[in-house]
Amino acid sequence: MNLNKKKILITGADGFIGSHLTEQLIDRGFDVRAFTYYNSFNTWGWLDHLPSQKLEKIEIISGDIRDPHAVESAMKDCGVVFHLAALIAIPHSYQSPDSYVDTNIKGTLNVLQAAKKLKTEKLLVTSSSEVYGTARYVPIDENHPYQGQSPYSATKIAADRLAESYYRSFNLPVSIIRPFNTYGPRQSARAVIPTIISQLLTGANEIQLGNLDAKRDFNYVLDVVEGFIAIAESDHTVGEEINIATGKSISIKDLALLLIELINSSAILKLDQQRLRPMKSEVGNLQGCNKKISRLTSWKSNFDLRTGLEETILWFQESKNIAKYKSCIYNI
Repeated sequence: MNLNKKKILITGADGFIGSHLTEQLIDRGFDVRAFTYYNSFNTWGWLDHLPSQKLEKIEIISGDIRDPHAVESAMKDCGVVFHLAALIAIPHSYQSPDSYVDTNIKGTLNVLQAAKKLKTEKLLVTSSSEVYGTARYVPIDENHPYQGQSPYSATKIAADRLAESYYRSFNLPVSIIRPFNTYGPRQSARAVIPTIISQLLTGANEIQLGNLDAKRDFNYVLDVVEGFIAIAESDHTVGEEINIATGKSISIKDLALLLIELINSSAILKLDQQRLRPMKSEVGNLQGCNKKISRLTSWKSNFDLRTGLEETILWFQESKNIAKYKSCIYNI
């Protein structure tokens, strides 16, 4: 699909991945509409931090993904829709599961219904590697069984299956994009890499962490965004569920030690009990297989972990950026 002649909508454009995707599409000259979460302060999340010459090229609509009328209105005249709006923090899903059902499941249903009514040409629904649960085999390919090990992952499984049902029932041109653990500039403090970096840069001698043995497949955000665009442009991805992954994993302990080395710190690691997931909810290993995305698109990973972490540290080292993070508290 040629995106150049399409108006493109991004739900969740104010978030971490969404803001990077919006910026990349704008940089390539695409016609972009951003759907951001309405608030009385009229803030647009991370989009507020883009240069004014980029912001003026974006049509911004504020609303709520849980409101079907707002969603349909935002999607009108858009040939391509990237659906990223979601609640993502796993610990918070233990406390507020209703909000995850409303946002992740019903919000996705609103997008699917609107796409069906408006005859959207291509809809890309964002999934999560958490739908797989602890790996039964590695690398995890798209045929791996699903396991809801948290309310968050359960809602993402449900949203994915709804998307599949609309493809099979109504021939809706849906692709399900499943990025493994994404990191980089602008990521929220509830994620492990910003947690470690922000503590190190504010001079902590002890880095408070949860499970040090868990392994994750970390993907730099610009690689993930390239994956989104490649899947959208490919003519072979409709009806498919597609991982974006490096095919490598690292333990949280080894990740933290690498960041300590890169920042030249002498900090030590300390287990913080409140950061541990319930035992049966913890996902032990996520290591993705990227053979399918490589076969269906031209995508490839351009950032190794060390390079991506160095870029992320540079962003956090800017005083205006690190000031946004409360490193002294556990952000769920």
